[in-house]
Amino acid sequence: MPPPPLFTLLPFAALLLAIAILPLVYKHHWEKYYHWWAILLGALSVGYTLGVRHDVVRVLHTAHEYLSFLAMVGSLFVVAGGIHIVVKGQAKPWVNVLFLAVASVISNLIGTTGASMLLIRPWIRMNKYRITGFHIVFFIFLVSNVSGCLTPIGDPPLFLGYLKGVPFWWVLEHCWEAWLAALGLLLGIFFVFDTINFGKAPRPVREAETAHETWRFGGLRNLLFLGVILGAVFVNHPAFLREAIMVGAALASWVLTPKEIHNANDFTLEPIKEVAWLFLGIFATMIPALDYLQSHAPSLGLHSEMHFYWATGLLSGVLDNAPTYLAFLATAFGLHGLDLNTDMPEFLRQDGGVLMAISVGAVFFGAMTYIGNGPNFMVKSIAERAKVETPSFFGYVVRYSLPILLPVCFVVGILFFSRWRLF
Repeated sequence: MPPPPLFTLLPFAALLLAIAILPLVYKHHWEKYYHWWAILLGALSVGYTLGVRHDVVRVLHTAHEYLSFLAMVGSLFVVAGGIHIVVKGQAKPWVNVLFLAVASVISNLIGTTGASMLLIRPWIRMNKYRITGFHIVFFIFLVSNVSGCLTPIGDPPLFLGYLKGVPFWWVLEHCWEAWLAALGLLLGIFFVFDTINFGKAPRPVREAETAHETWRFGGLRNLLFLGVILGAVFVNHPAFLREAIMVGAALASWVLTPKEIHNANDFTLEPIKEVAWLFLGIFATMIPALDYLQSHAPSLGLHSEMHFYWATGLLSGVLDNAPTYLAFLATAFGLHGLDLNTDMPEFLRQDGGVLMAISVGAVFFGAMTYIGNGPNFMVKSIAERAKVETPSFFGYVVRYSLPILLPVCFVVGILFFSRWRLF
């Protein structure tokens, strides 16, 4: 079948630009009509695929992938919302570093979205007497983004790769060194910032508030449901059994979790509702876009791991990193004349280093702006409701992303994807 023409990429581009720009420029319009943007633009792509290319199988395959994606992200979101962590006492810098390090592991088990929603409120409470914007920014850097690089559960781009055939443990096996390097650098920088911040607090406050740190956990029965969801990831047959198990675990969590725990977490389904509608549009508009990129890959000038790392990363920073991941993965497959839907084993044999570059670039650079990854804006919103002063969109980029995160990503690129690589 011949590749789709260039104009079929317009709905995909329009939706990504709408996601990036409208929440900042026309916030109220976006909040009221975002689902119509997703439906209308998605319908254009699906209509073309069915009406012009007559490719019913392609649409059905994409629908299955969308349902699998939504089942995992939604179930983790619901179950994590049923766990409540109460923290009393002010954290010392080393305690904060330990918290972020542990949270970075947890993100790979319940996803960056689940971990962000579970841990941002305890993070704010444990630093309430001295919390500033950099506490929120580094939480976004680490817990909401970089940390989720070790499993397909960790970050949406990697789960999309898993649905395309990337083995579950592949990212852990190949990306752990880059993950550890970025994590170590960011935690070290944060420790310096936080030590300076802690030193500015009055001595009586420091001594009193760090003397008796206590933790209390509610809704721990949801750990059982988390285990069920994690186990379901490995269920591939029969069709939709995996998704049914995940949804069942989420429903059980919703029913059995006491209402006071959901209230304490300010839990609402609105964030996952937005994810569901937007990704419906993204999955639909990506059908012709991915086919086009596969067919025209040689003309895009991407021929090395470093090229794919920076191209995927920079675009992930200004658009959502999940569709960006798939777009460049399709491009890489096209360079080898392979089909993204069927030839993953052969691609890994020929060019697994490019998949590593695309994976790390999508996950790490998703923290470059508030719109790079779904949890970023959620964390900002929760912090603002808690009366924490957070950087503006451009303040976030100018004060933190460019001077801190970008150099860290540059070091990772040199160490792992350049001709001078050490690993």
